Amino acid sequence: MSKDLLFEIGLEEVPARFMRAAIEQLQDRVVKWLDASRIAYGEVNAYATPRRLAVLIKDVAEKQEDVEEEVKGPSRKIALDDSGNWSKAALGFARSQGVEPDQFTFKELSGVEYIYATKSSKGVETSSVIGQGLLAILHAMTFPKFMRWASYDFKFVRPIRWIVALLGSDVIDLEVAGVKSGNVTRGHRFLGKEAVISDPASYVEVLRSEHVIADIKEREQMIVSQIQALAAEKKWDIAIKEDLLEEVLFLVETPTVLFGTFESSFLNIPQEVLITSMREHQRYFPVLDNDGQLLPYFVTVRNGGSDSLDVIAKGNEKVLRARLSDAKFFYEEDQKLEIKDALSKLESIVFQEELGTVGDKVRRIRKIADGLASKLQVPADVAEAVNRSADICKFDLVTLMVGEFPELQGVMGEDYARKAGEKEEVAKAVFEHYQPRFAGDQSPASLVGAIVSAADKMDTIVGCFSINIIPTGSQDPYALRRQAAGIVQILLDHNLPLTLSDVFGVALQVHAQMNLLKRADEEVRKDLQDFFGLRVKKLLSETVRYDVVDAVISSGFDDISAVVPKGEALMAAVQTGDAFKTTVESFNRVGNLAAKASNASVHAELFTEEGERQLHEAWSKTNEEYRQVLSQHAAAEALAIASAWKEAITVFFDSVMVMAEDEAVRANRLALLAAIDRDLKAFADFSKLVW
Repeated sequence: MSKDLLFEIGLEEVPARFMRAAIEQLQDRVVKWLDASRIAYGEVNAYATPRRLAVLIKDVAEKQEDVEEEVKGPSRKIALDDSGNWSKAALGFARSQGVEPDQFTFKELSGVEYIYATKSSKGVETSSVIGQGLLAILHAMTFPKFMRWASYDFKFVRPIRWIVALLGSDVIDLEVAGVKSGNVTRGHRFLGKEAVISDPASYVEVLRSEHVIADIKEREQMIVSQIQALAAEKKWDIAIKEDLLEEVLFLVETPTVLFGTFESSFLNIPQEVLITSMREHQRYFPVLDNDGQLLPYFVTVRNGGSDSLDVIAKGNEKVLRARLSDAKFFYEEDQKLEIKDALSKLESIVFQEELGTVGDKVRRIRKIADGLASKLQVPADVAEAVNRSADICKFDLVTLMVGEFPELQGVMGEDYARKAGEKEEVAKAVFEHYQPRFAGDQSPASLVGAIVSAADKMDTIVGCFSINIIPTGSQDPYALRRQAAGIVQILLDHNLPLTLSDVFGVALQVHAQMNLLKRADEEVRKDLQDFFGLRVKKLLSETVRYDVVDAVISSGFDDISAVVPKGEALMAAVQTGDAFKTTVESFNRVGNLAAKASNASVHAELFTEEGERQLHEAWSKTNEEYRQVLSQHAAAEALAIASAWKEAITVFFDSVMVMAEDEAVRANRLALLAAIDRDLKAFADFSKLVW
């Protein structure tokens, strides 16, 4: 026999950004409790609106499953005394398991006999335990922020106002913070009323009758389909940004899409500003034409029906007008600020207590960027653009617009720099130096932007590492992991002929010149190497197998542009199966004996066997070409050259006694293997591959 279970927590409006994680947590906790309690169940559905979290579980068993468990105790030797009676250890084990000693059985495990006790536990009625279970779940819930209310010690994301807890048609008795469970839910705050849930299966439809769409996916589809219908009717392109849709989804219980207008004169402001103001402050969807240009309209989602939409639209227009007027004021005032004056203001903004002001950081960025440009031997005009871009890259941080919308840093800098007469490549680099901003974001398009971006990110990382701020666990207050991944992405996307050591060295030198290194250079460099190694591993792991990653990383990752092609080529070879497996086995035989070699060089005149002459000839004929194509990052070609040595390696081991009695001959053979192994290890440590 089974019954449906409904557990709804009614709340004051919960911040939309908390909702997805909250409902997933509630569902997960209820399911895990049922599993741990040996209560069978069927389909699980979760529902959430701004005012409720609910889980509906079908076919919950009315009784726990009976369980019979066999528990291992002491060995026979310990369980019986010299007279064959039960020892204190055996009697203590019996008491702990709630059984009598005569219920013990003996079983052999790994050649030793042990006593075993069989415990039986009869399942109890689900109704007798589920109340305490749900109450425990409520107390265990965690949120980014908690609230306490009235005089209760209990804390939750928002005050609880009602609880529905039903097993079939029966109310599950529980109480928290003065709220007792029942079978009465609440509909839409303005359009609905209280309603009785006669049985859990009717939950969604009862709420629908009270103007609440409880199903998250259904509510989302309603929003999207209404927006798409409006776009088709008006021939608009309504930009649906996923994070905004997610937020709006948890702001409404009955969604109705409507649109409004704003004065076209505001379109003189950069559209990024207008879109940001609409999205961030008002939760509006911007409207674009077919060319991606902003139109003087906006789309919003009402929490309610379709009555008086014109009135609602006018109210939203009035609010937006005030917001856009503020933006227009900020934009016009910012253009009165000269870049040199903005830069002087950076001297009063602290970047980090031990690393100085943002002005100090800008000076370091400029020096690091100049150093990287010098290593890259860029043309004079590019070097000049790098220097100027680095010099002004942070000036927009003191503008009114960025103060209001921090996410527009760089965007406004590019616009203001262009209006101030800066060169186009400089203005673009002011924006690009923040890229990539997040995982999946693009790298700077220009070389100037790439160099300044790498310099900015490397300055932050080296600065933090030098004062021992190194990410541990989930703690990364300066987003150093993201910035390191950004540097790796930039080096790859632009195929810059820079090693990590080059980048580290330039930044460390600048910090040393400014007396900012609080730790030894070599210590910081080692930590940087380990830190970036993890970023490179993560990057490779997105496309190749873990053992291939380990094999390639073991050969070094200082030249990042070489690592990715090697990983891809090795992964492709591994996927060919047994053919390449035998090649790797031959490589590993070389490596195993190469470890015994001294530093002696190879002398062809000491060869006495045809097999070693053939191996030396096969290797020496192509090893220069191998190293050349490997240095050009033609990894697949290099691996093909090395794989061609397999036949000669096989003949060598089949016909030559490596560990010859003659010490000079033995050393020469080992030196040959060591030379081949060095070439192979320059590609990967093939011994790390798993078959």
